[in-house]
Amino acid sequence: MPEPVGIANLPNQRYKIVSKQGATFTLMVAGESGLGKTTFVNTLFQSTLKERPNPAERHNKFTSSHQTVELDIIRAILEEKNFKIRLNIIDTPGFGNNVNNHDSWTPIIDFLDDQHESFMKQEQQPIRYAKKDLRVHACLYFIRPTGHSLKPLDIEIMKRLSTRVNLIPVIAKSDTLSPTELDTFKTRIRDVIEAQDINIYTPPLELDDPASAEHAKQLIECMPFAVIGSEEDVEVSPGNFVRGRKYPWGVVEVENDTHCDFKKLRSLLLRTNMLDLILSTNELHFETFRSLKLGDDESKDTTETDENGEVIKKTIAKKPRRLHNPKFKEEEDALKKFFTEQVKAEEQRFRQWETNIVNERNRLNSDLEEMQSKLKVLKEEVKKLQIVQK
Repeated sequence: MPEPVGIANLPNQRYKIVSKQGATFTLMVAGESGLGKTTFVNTLFQSTLKERPNPAERHNKFTSSHQTVELDIIRAILEEKNFKIRLNIIDTPGFGNNVNNHDSWTPIIDFLDDQHESFMKQEQQPIRYAKKDLRVHACLYFIRPTGHSLKPLDIEIMKRLSTRVNLIPVIAKSDTLSPTELDTFKTRIRDVIEAQDINIYTPPLELDDPASAEHAKQLIECMPFAVIGSEEDVEVSPGNFVRGRKYPWGVVEVENDTHCDFKKLRSLLLRTNMLDLILSTNELHFETFRSLKLGDDESKDTTETDENGEVIKKTIAKKPRRLHNPKFKEEEDALKKFFTEQVKAEEQRFRQWETNIVNERNRLNSDLEEMQSKLKVLKEEVKKLQIVQK
């Protein structure tokens, strides 16, 4: 039997290169404030990557008339079994906190597009070994556990995110819902996602590996993931502590599959599908942005023949596709109409509220005057009685 030529050792060489270089993973957490995004991130990586905001500061933000959406970037290097990963966490404080949240998603969308454009420009440079890459590989969108359905703001931001990043919907604080309410809520969210044609990240099914395919199928069936975050260890039995939340009726365990989907989401993000998230970001979302950007920037060459039969070359610059796509125009007009109607309804509700307050104030003033008049009469009667007694 001839001796092997050695090509089977290539995976081992590749493993050494990857182990030496490490990896970069960028995770965005988006959604309204107060849904436990910071707690979830610290729970996910078992480290205090970000401090929770002061309740007084959060209250001041909520009571302000207008709050601007800002992006916080947390950088960290995590090491496990001599493998290092450069972690970037993008938080979106301030999103959805205003009465009128029209265009509140703009800073988030601009950030995603800017990172694709920045990486594309670096790719075009002569020296490319020191590229800075902040392209988002996965975006967890936290949904408030109302038990009803997605709000118009959730639908709009998810539609815009799904075309730019691997979108993963997450139901925050799922322990506030009963198991039946949670199942119904998940079904309603899936129905809205399908009806609105929102593309969410789907783990690939590896048919040649039954175990992997079954695990991917379980992850798909769990979406949207119902999660619970906690940075505290709770004693469930003498000497036995678990990460969770303690209530008068019992303990909710973060890593218990019967309580929430935390372990499944962690597996998708860190254990089984991190490479696919990175590759799909580069091969799907970045390439889509690059082709659209270059297609919009390129010029179209045409040739014409003049009266003398000579060929004249003309260059016609392409205009951005978005401006000439009637579908985008229809969507924009529909959104403008929807938000205008929402603002009008809110203004009408506030005017009615103000009218009710004025009417109530007038009624109270009238009652007060009536009581003062009765009091005056009673005082006069008391005086008369005192005079008669004397």
